[in-house]
Amino acid sequence: MTAPATGDRAELIDPEGPFELGAVLFPLRRGTGDPTQHWEGERGGSGPVWRGQLTPDGPATIRMHALGPSASGGIDVRAWGPGADWSLTHARELLGLDDDGWPAFDALLAGLAADGDPAAAALQRLRRRRPGLRLLRTGLVLESAVAAVLEQKVTGVEARRSWLQLIRAHGAEAPGPAPDGMRILPTAEAWRRIPDHEWHRAGTTPARRDTIRRVAAVAPALQRTIAVGRHAGADERLAAGFRSIPGLGGWTLAEIMQRAHGDPDTVSAGDYHLAHGVTHWFTGERGDDAEMMRLLEPYRGHRQRVVRFIEGSGVETPRYGARITIEDHRDR
Repeated sequence: MTAPATGDRAELIDPEGPFELGAVLFPLRRGTGDPTQHWEGERGGSGPVWRGQLTPDGPATIRMHALGPSASGGIDVRAWGPGADWSLTHARELLGLDDDGWPAFDALLAGLAADGDPAAAALQRLRRRRPGLRLLRTGLVLESAVAAVLEQKVTGVEARRSWLQLIRAHGAEAPGPAPDGMRILPTAEAWRRIPDHEWHRAGTTPARRDTIRRVAAVAPALQRTIAVGRHAGADERLAAGFRSIPGLGGWTLAEIMQRAHGDPDTVSAGDYHLAHGVTHWFTGERGDDAEMMRLLEPYRGHRQRVVRFIEGSGVETPRYGARITIEDHRDR
């Protein structure tokens, strides 16, 4: 159903059930200073979320606003710029509304809980408390790949700093009535043209810089992987192609698959904190990647869904040892 068009394109989308805009889009937010995002209200819970995105048709600004409690009044989506049509066409995917795997996940939990699995019963309770959680799918590989590479082997603070500086300097202004300072991801060619000293100033190591340049060089081929669609196991079909690019390993591939492809099963093994958090939720003890994957095995096909519910459960993992040092590479 179409809403009054105050932008280039506008649509009112019915989520057909409870919906949490902020929780769905939060995996795309890279700090409060992310120049590609603007959130009105905490995690988008009380206001619209603006997003600048580089689509296959060109730059676009998309504004999403959940109307009424749990989006009971629909989701008001408006878009501006050359990529506005593409953005509205793919808005349901971005909002996770094309994901039809939840009934199978619910059936899996019910079966495991009926067999006496306490973790599955706990996940059922989380699912009942968060029925509006969905798995997004941006359909934009370059964006997810660049962000994941910048996050390799550094703290979140370092990665967000590099993302902010590089996009502010080399991204285009977001089209339409976007909030001040919003930018669009640089094009693949623009990433390749950034001089070495600007990567250095942004705190990006040569290894990550070179990986992003290699990704940008084959960006059209990577974008074509979106045609595989959203389903568990898609990562297995794509892994060989991605991993043929030096610098793209299993963790980076999982981060891309979760956001760009919306894969419901990929897990970011190799993350500094994830294994500890997941194993602590299941067992009360910290654990490594091998233990995390063992605990998630009964949920194969839906392991990313399980991780999202655990991450949103509010349970914090006790941390031990020294805090990671934030390195500043700009004076080296």
